[in-house]
Amino acid sequence: MSLSKGTPVEYEVLIIGGGNAGVSLAARLHRYGVKDVAVVEPQDTHFYQPLFSHIAGGRANASEATRPQRSVMPEGVEWIRDGAVDIDPASNTVSLASGGQLKFGHLVVCPGLQLDWDKIPGLADAVHSPSGTSHYEFTLAAKSWTLFRGLKAGTAVFTMPSGPIKCGGAAQKPMYLACNYWREQGVLQDIRVVMVQPYPTVFGVAGVDEELNRKIAEYGIELRLNSELVSVDASAQNALIRNNATGLAEELHYDVLNAVPPQSAPDWLKATELPAPGDPGGFVEVDPQTLRHVRFPNIWSLGDAAATTNSKSGGALRKQTKVLAKNLVAARDGKPLTEKYDGYSVCPFTVARSSVVFAEFDDQYRPMPSVPKVPTWKANRASWVVDRDIFPKVYWNLILKGRA
Repeated sequence: MSLSKGTPVEYEVLIIGGGNAGVSLAARLHRYGVKDVAVVEPQDTHFYQPLFSHIAGGRANASEATRPQRSVMPEGVEWIRDGAVDIDPASNTVSLASGGQLKFGHLVVCPGLQLDWDKIPGLADAVHSPSGTSHYEFTLAAKSWTLFRGLKAGTAVFTMPSGPIKCGGAAQKPMYLACNYWREQGVLQDIRVVMVQPYPTVFGVAGVDEELNRKIAEYGIELRLNSELVSVDASAQNALIRNNATGLAEELHYDVLNAVPPQSAPDWLKATELPAPGDPGGFVEVDPQTLRHVRFPNIWSLGDAAATTNSKSGGALRKQTKVLAKNLVAARDGKPLTEKYDGYSVCPFTVARSSVVFAEFDDQYRPMPSVPKVPTWKANRASWVVDRDIFPKVYWNLILKGRA
């Protein structure tokens, strides 16, 4: 549906964002009896982002990660092919890029994150240069595999930024897949692999850190903890790495650079009243358990753009969707909000071409396994099958239909 600049159309529930959060929530709300639901989403293509790492590592085709947006929209939910540019909580109005406006009874804000390439000088040029790439951009994920596959000797640098990002563990996945491939090809000993990690440990979850460190040692990866990429010279293929603990900087010449950009809420969302005052990331200020806005009771948020305390991931979102849907229906009926999100998140680390370390943890990075006493943080083939083969099917056939 496209809108003119006339009288705003009103919906009982309006959802901004047609990614995992928006579509799965819309489907669940419709199943719960909320029939007047619309989703604002300008893109024609829907992406399953967890496969980007597998594409970059040569373990999936790009076509497996996409579907036409129309094909994933739930039956009975209206798709508004437009982008949001402003929200006025006082008038319950959303302004659109086309110039139109929409009114809402309840609003759910889940537009995802934006990739802030320009926050690191030279990074945008570097990832589009012959030696640079990033698997966090769908159009570059296949390029990552082309570069990894073509490298026979030299230096490969993998970087992760500080601050909230989409599935922090995904920053590491293509590195392990590439190392495993290089070892199979007999060239790993000729490739210097450097991993730049902004935190004091490789991930921060007990058990998971030990297993990842074992794989890092096995592959001979040079791990730079408490460190970040601060600038890139694409023409010289030099990356400047700063140790945040000491303040010292190191210049690394690279043959391949795979960088994850800093991320934040979309700029238009930052300019609204929804983020907490002074929050530079621009995330929607919600109660982290109920997912309701702390100042505007008919506004909600979940997923990457919400100011929750958990590590952002699809597994976290799956639990948030159920909580928000039930709480919104309760609020609509004048009932108390009884559902609470518990901070759960999950990250499958593809540490080899057929092996995964399955990290499940809470918002304090304490282990939170779905199956107690099963050491899923140990690299194993079964977790690979779940991550690579089962999860995509569950996503397309159940999650997006509000049934998982």
